[in-house]
Amino acid sequence: MAVPKKRTSKSKKNARKANWKRKGYKAAQKSLSLAKSMLRGKTTSFVYSMYVEEGE
Repeated sequence: MAVPKKRTSKSKKNARKANWKRKGYKAAQKSLSLAKSMLRGKTTSFVYSMYVEEGE
């Protein structure tokens, strides 16, 4: 099994963590923006079903 020879520096670890957090933040912003546009009815960039099953 491959084992790293040297310890990862603190700055490299922090940079990777910041990048990981930034990706999550962007995904959250995008989903929030999409939800807002769906609520306002101004959706133009995707297709979704308006059908809601009311069986109960």
